[in-house]
Amino acid sequence: MAFLHLSPPSSSSSFLLNSSIDSIYPKRLFHLSSNQHNRDASLQLPSYSSNQGSRIPAQWRIGVSFFVPFLDRSSEIESLKQQLLDAIAPLDRGADATPEDQQLVDQIASKLEAKNKVKEPLKSNLLNGKWELLYTTSMSVIQSERPKILRPNGKIYQAINLDTLRAQNIETWPFFNQATANLVPLNQRRVAVKFDSFKIAGVIPIKARGSGRGQLEITYLDEELRISRGNQGNLFIVGMVDPFYRVPV
Repeated sequence: MAFLHLSPPSSSSSFLLNSSIDSIYPKRLFHLSSNQHNRDASLQLPSYSSNQGSRIPAQWRIGVSFFVPFLDRSSEIESLKQQLLDAIAPLDRGADATPEDQQLVDQIASKLEAKNKVKEPLKSNLLNGKWELLYTTSMSVIQSERPKILRPNGKIYQAINLDTLRAQNIETWPFFNQATANLVPLNQRRVAVKFDSFKIAGVIPIKARGSGRGQLEITYLDEELRISRGNQGNLFIVGMVDPFYRVPV
Protein backbone atom coordinates (compact mmCIF):
# COMPACT_ATOMS: atom_id res chain seq x y z
CA MET A 1 0.00 0.00 0.00
CA ALA A 2 1.24 3.45 0.39
CA PHE A 3 1.77 6.19 2.83
CA LEU A 4 -1.10 7.39 4.98
CA HIS A 5 -1.22 10.57 7.05
CA LEU A 6 -3.70 12.61 9.00
CA SER A 7 -2.98 14.84 11.98
CA PRO A 8 -4.53 14.14 15.41
CA PRO A 9 -6.08 16.89 17.50
CA SER A 10 -3.40 19.29 18.84
CA SER A 11 -0.63 17.18 17.35
CA SER A 12 0.78 15.82 14.13
CA SER A 13 1.34 12.25 13.08
CA SER A 14 2.58 10.63 9.98
CA PHE A 15 2.74 7.62 7.75
CA LEU A 16 5.04 6.17 5.29
CA LEU A 17 9.67 3.38 1.18
CA ASN A 18 13.68 2.14 -0.30
CA SER A 19 15.09 -0.22 -2.73
CA SER A 20 17.71 -1.89 -4.72
CA ILE A 21 17.51 -5.36 -6.20
CA ASP A 22 20.35 -7.10 -7.91
CA SER A 23 19.55 -7.92 -11.53
CA ILE A 24 19.72 -11.63 -12.32
CA TYR A 25 21.11 -12.73 -15.66
CA PRO A 26 21.04 -16.42 -16.59
CA LYS A 27 24.58 -17.60 -17.27
CA ARG A 28 23.51 -20.79 -19.03
CA LEU A 29 20.07 -22.01 -20.07
CA PHE A 30 21.13 -25.33 -21.56
CA HIS A 31 24.28 -27.47 -21.61
CA LEU A 32 25.06 -30.83 -23.14
CA SER A 33 28.63 -32.08 -23.49
CA SER A 34 29.74 -33.35 -26.88
CA ASN A 35 30.58 -36.80 -25.44
CA GLN A 36 27.16 -37.18 -23.89
CA HIS A 37 25.59 -35.87 -27.06
CA ASN A 38 27.31 -38.54 -29.11
CA ARG A 39 26.42 -41.32 -26.68
CA ASP A 40 22.70 -40.61 -26.60
CA ALA A 41 21.14 -39.47 -29.83
CA SER A 42 17.78 -39.11 -28.09
CA LEU A 43 19.11 -36.00 -26.34
CA GLN A 44 19.90 -34.19 -29.59
CA LEU A 45 18.02 -30.93 -30.14
CA PRO A 46 17.23 -29.15 -33.41
CA SER A 47 19.76 -26.43 -34.18
CA TYR A 48 20.50 -23.85 -36.80
CA SER A 49 23.64 -22.38 -38.29
CA SER A 50 24.43 -18.70 -37.96
CA ASN A 51 26.29 -16.70 -40.57
CA GLN A 52 29.51 -17.61 -38.75
CA GLY A 53 28.66 -21.28 -38.95
CA SER A 54 28.13 -21.78 -35.21
CA ARG A 55 25.35 -24.13 -34.22
CA ILE A 56 22.95 -22.92 -31.49
CA PRO A 57 20.39 -25.29 -29.90
CA ALA A 58 16.81 -24.32 -30.68
CA GLN A 59 15.86 -24.68 -26.98
CA TRP A 60 18.51 -22.08 -26.13
CA ARG A 61 17.05 -19.72 -28.72
CA ILE A 62 13.58 -20.10 -27.19
CA GLY A 63 14.95 -19.48 -23.70
CA VAL A 64 16.79 -16.38 -24.73
CA SER A 65 13.78 -14.95 -26.57
CA PHE A 66 11.65 -15.54 -23.47
CA PHE A 67 14.04 -14.10 -20.87
CA VAL A 68 15.49 -11.08 -22.69
CA PRO A 69 12.29 -8.92 -22.51
CA PHE A 70 11.89 -9.89 -18.85
CA LEU A 71 15.48 -8.97 -18.04
CA ASP A 72 15.20 -5.72 -19.97
CA ARG A 73 12.05 -4.79 -18.02
CA SER A 74 13.58 -5.70 -14.66
CA SER A 75 16.75 -3.78 -15.47
CA GLU A 76 14.70 -0.72 -16.44
CA ILE A 77 12.73 -0.90 -13.19
CA GLU A 78 15.91 -1.12 -11.12
CA SER A 79 17.40 1.81 -13.01
CA LEU A 80 14.31 3.94 -12.36
CA LYS A 81 14.30 2.98 -8.69
CA GLN A 82 17.91 4.05 -8.33
CA GLN A 83 17.21 7.31 -10.13
CA LEU A 84 14.33 7.95 -7.74
CA LEU A 85 16.40 7.21 -4.65
CA ASP A 86 19.23 9.42 -5.90
CA ALA A 87 16.78 12.27 -6.58
CA ILE A 88 15.19 12.20 -3.11
CA ALA A 89 18.35 11.47 -1.09
CA PRO A 90 19.35 15.14 -0.50
CA LEU A 91 15.80 16.46 0.04
CA ASP A 92 15.28 15.67 3.74
CA ARG A 93 12.18 13.57 2.97
CA GLY A 94 10.85 16.44 0.84
CA ALA A 95 11.22 19.25 3.37
CA ASP A 96 14.07 20.82 1.35
CA ALA A 97 12.56 20.11 -2.08
CA THR A 98 12.14 23.03 -4.49
CA PRO A 99 9.29 23.01 -7.04
CA GLU A 100 11.87 21.83 -9.59
CA ASP A 101 12.91 18.98 -7.28
CA GLN A 102 9.29 17.98 -6.78
CA GLN A 103 8.68 17.98 -10.52
CA LEU A 104 11.73 15.78 -11.18
CA VAL A 105 10.78 13.30 -8.44
CA ASP A 106 7.21 13.13 -9.72
CA GLN A 107 8.39 12.46 -13.28
CA ILE A 108 10.63 9.57 -12.19
CA ALA A 109 7.91 8.18 -9.90
CA SER A 110 5.39 8.30 -12.76
CA LYS A 111 7.72 6.29 -14.99
CA LEU A 112 8.16 3.71 -12.25
CA GLU A 113 4.42 3.57 -11.59
CA ALA A 114 3.90 2.75 -15.28
CA LYS A 115 6.13 -0.34 -14.79
CA ASN A 116 4.28 -1.56 -11.69
CA LYS A 117 4.00 -5.36 -11.76
CA VAL A 118 1.65 -5.66 -8.74
CA LYS A 119 -1.70 -4.76 -10.28
CA GLU A 120 -3.75 -5.54 -7.15
CA PRO A 121 -1.61 -4.34 -4.23
CA LEU A 122 -4.40 -4.74 -1.67
CA LYS A 123 -4.25 -8.48 -2.34
CA SER A 124 -0.45 -8.66 -2.01
CA ASN A 125 1.43 -9.73 1.12
CA LEU A 126 4.19 -7.36 0.00
CA LEU A 127 2.13 -4.63 1.63
CA ASN A 128 2.50 -6.06 5.14
CA GLY A 129 5.17 -4.83 7.53
CA LYS A 130 6.84 -1.60 8.63
CA TRP A 131 7.81 1.02 6.04
CA GLU A 132 9.99 4.11 6.47
CA LEU A 133 9.05 7.45 4.94
CA LEU A 134 11.66 8.47 2.36
CA TYR A 135 9.87 11.35 0.65
CA THR A 136 6.56 13.14 0.53
CA THR A 137 5.03 16.33 -0.81
CA SER A 138 2.67 16.48 2.20
CA MET A 139 3.84 19.43 4.26
CA SER A 140 1.57 18.39 7.15
CA VAL A 141 3.63 15.21 7.53
CA ILE A 142 7.14 16.69 7.46
CA GLN A 143 6.17 20.09 8.92
CA SER A 144 8.47 21.92 6.52
CA GLU A 145 6.96 25.29 7.44
CA ARG A 146 8.38 24.97 10.96
CA PRO A 147 11.98 25.69 12.01
CA LYS A 148 14.05 22.55 11.51
CA ILE A 149 14.44 22.01 15.24
CA LEU A 150 10.64 21.77 15.62
CA ARG A 151 10.12 19.27 12.79
CA PRO A 152 10.02 15.48 13.15
CA ASN A 153 13.77 14.91 12.88
CA GLY A 154 13.84 11.20 13.57
CA LYS A 155 12.60 8.44 11.30
CA ILE A 156 8.91 8.22 10.45
CA TYR A 157 7.31 4.83 9.94
CA GLN A 158 4.07 3.34 8.71
CA ALA A 159 2.99 -0.22 9.46
CA ILE A 160 0.24 -2.12 7.66
CA ASN A 161 -1.52 -5.43 8.30
CA LEU A 162 -3.80 -6.63 5.52
CA ASP A 163 -5.32 -9.48 7.54
CA THR A 164 -6.68 -7.06 10.17
CA LEU A 165 -6.95 -4.05 7.83
CA ARG A 166 -5.07 -1.94 10.36
CA ALA A 167 -2.39 0.71 9.89
CA GLN A 168 -0.11 2.52 12.30
CA ASN A 169 1.91 5.74 11.94
CA ILE A 170 4.96 6.13 14.14
CA GLU A 171 7.04 9.27 14.66
CA THR A 172 10.36 8.99 16.45
CA TRP A 173 12.57 11.83 17.74
CA PRO A 174 11.60 14.28 19.14
CA PHE A 175 7.82 13.81 19.37
CA PHE A 176 7.27 10.01 19.38
CA ASN A 177 3.64 10.41 18.31
CA GLN A 178 1.63 7.44 17.09
CA ALA A 179 -1.68 6.98 15.29
CA THR A 180 -3.66 3.88 14.34
CA ALA A 181 -6.34 3.56 11.68
CA ASN A 182 -8.85 1.22 10.10
CA LEU A 183 -8.47 0.59 6.36
CA VAL A 184 -11.45 0.15 4.06
CA PRO A 185 -10.59 -1.13 0.56
CA LEU A 186 -12.42 0.81 -2.17
CA ASN A 187 -10.89 -1.27 -4.98
CA GLN A 188 -7.70 -3.29 -5.38
CA ARG A 189 -5.51 -0.16 -5.40
CA ARG A 190 -7.31 2.44 -3.30
CA VAL A 191 -8.13 2.39 0.40
CA ALA A 192 -10.10 4.69 2.69
CA VAL A 193 -8.40 5.48 5.98
CA LYS A 194 -10.09 6.30 9.29
CA PHE A 195 -7.90 7.06 12.28
CA ASP A 196 -9.35 5.90 15.58
CA SER A 197 -6.66 6.54 18.19
CA PHE A 198 -3.56 8.63 18.80
CA LYS A 199 -0.73 8.62 21.32
CA ILE A 200 1.15 11.77 22.18
CA ALA A 201 4.79 11.11 23.04
CA GLY A 202 3.97 7.44 22.51
CA VAL A 203 2.17 7.12 25.85
CA ILE A 204 -0.67 9.67 26.21
CA PRO A 205 -3.79 8.22 24.50
CA ILE A 206 -6.23 10.43 22.62
CA LYS A 207 -9.40 9.13 21.00
CA ALA A 208 -10.12 10.32 17.47
CA ARG A 209 -13.07 12.66 17.03
CA GLY A 210 -14.15 11.61 13.56
CA SER A 211 -12.01 14.08 11.60
CA GLY A 212 -9.13 11.73 10.80
CA ARG A 213 -10.12 10.48 7.37
CA GLY A 214 -8.54 10.22 3.94
CA GLN A 215 -7.91 8.02 0.92
CA LEU A 216 -4.75 6.54 -0.51
CA GLU A 217 -3.98 4.86 -3.84
CA ILE A 218 -1.03 2.47 -4.07
CA THR A 219 0.58 3.08 -7.44
CA TYR A 220 3.79 1.04 -7.15
CA LEU A 221 4.74 -1.89 -4.92
CA ASP A 222 7.59 -4.36 -4.65
CA GLU A 223 9.59 -6.01 -1.85
CA GLU A 224 11.48 -2.82 -1.04
CA LEU A 225 9.66 0.21 -2.39
CA ARG A 226 6.13 1.55 -2.26
CA ILE A 227 4.73 4.63 -3.97
CA SER A 228 1.28 6.01 -3.26
CA ARG A 229 -0.78 9.12 -3.87
CA GLY A 230 -3.27 10.67 -1.49
CA ASN A 231 -6.69 12.08 -2.29
CA GLN A 232 -5.24 15.62 -1.98
CA GLY A 233 -2.63 14.91 -4.63
CA ASN A 234 0.31 14.30 -2.33
CA LEU A 235 3.04 11.83 -3.27
CA PHE A 236 4.45 9.35 -0.74
CA ILE A 237 7.54 7.18 -1.21
CA VAL A 238 8.38 4.64 1.49
CA GLY A 239 10.91 1.83 1.95
CA MET A 240 10.50 -1.52 3.65
CA VAL A 241 12.38 -1.91 6.93
CA ASP A 242 10.65 -4.87 8.63
CA PRO A 243 8.30 -7.20 6.71
CA PHE A 244 7.44 -9.11 9.91
CA TYR A 245 6.27 -6.17 12.03
CA ARG A 246 2.67 -6.39 13.21
CA VAL A 247 0.36 -3.51 14.09
CA PRO A 248 -0.70 -3.90 17.73
CA VAL A 249 -4.36 -4.84 18.08
